[in-house]
Amino acid sequence: MTRRTDWGDWPGSTDDVSGGHDAPAGYGRTPAADGGAGGAGEAEGPPRLPWSSRETGGTGAREGFGESGRGRRGTRGARSSRGPGASGPGETRDGAPKPPQDPAEQARNICLRLLTGTPRTRKQLADALHKREIPQEVSDEVLSRFEEVGLIDDAAFADAWVESRHHGKGLARRALARELRTKGVDPALIDEAVGQLDSDQEEATARELVARKLRSTRGLERDKRLRRLAGMLARKGYPEGLAIRVVRQALEEEGEDTDGLDYEPF
Repeated sequence: MTRRTDWGDWPGSTDDVSGGHDAPAGYGRTPAADGGAGGAGEAEGPPRLPWSSRETGGTGAREGFGESGRGRRGTRGARSSRGPGASGPGETRDGAPKPPQDPAEQARNICLRLLTGTPRTRKQLADALHKREIPQEVSDEVLSRFEEVGLIDDAAFADAWVESRHHGKGLARRALARELRTKGVDPALIDEAVGQLDSDQEEATARELVARKLRSTRGLERDKRLRRLAGMLARKGYPEGLAIRVVRQALEEEGEDTDGLDYEPF
């Protein structure tokens, strides 16, 4: 870079800074202009700027103006990661705090999100609203409105649950009623739903379950086969008498002698 020699015409000369404004030492002055004792005998020349590259090691940082030659990045002029008009959590786009959400609106949003793709009982939704600290009176009002428009229907839920769990998992009426109770379905609705399954259908399902499991018990002792198969039916909610009868008949059809067959109640 070519060194300038016409500093007398530069706007930062002593003529420009003598109007009552103090300039930093050496800014726009020659040594002689300061009138100091060290002015005589010193070579005149252009002033050296406080941020000249010669003084800062070539970094160009402005020493004496709140910045150092190193560590400039991140110390001055740090830019926010937010774009223009962006808002932070709990703020509107103009940076003002967001007003608190109406509890009823919040309750509706929670219920709609939980009902998306999966039917739920009123008790399940009430528990979710309680967990989110929705006031009880607001929760009752929103849930009642959802029932009015058909978004909550415990009777339809119970019917669909019995149909799905009996044919999909082979659960008997007792197990189905237990599951519906845990979901908060009214006892009258539970009785009506499980009443769809009669005794003949329940026994037919039990026979299908034993037939699928029977092959895996071959090679075991007769009594052990009985306990394993009957236990499987018991865990699915079938009565003990029905389970033992179905298993004994299945073993007899395979040629097993069931006379004197010993089994322990479960």
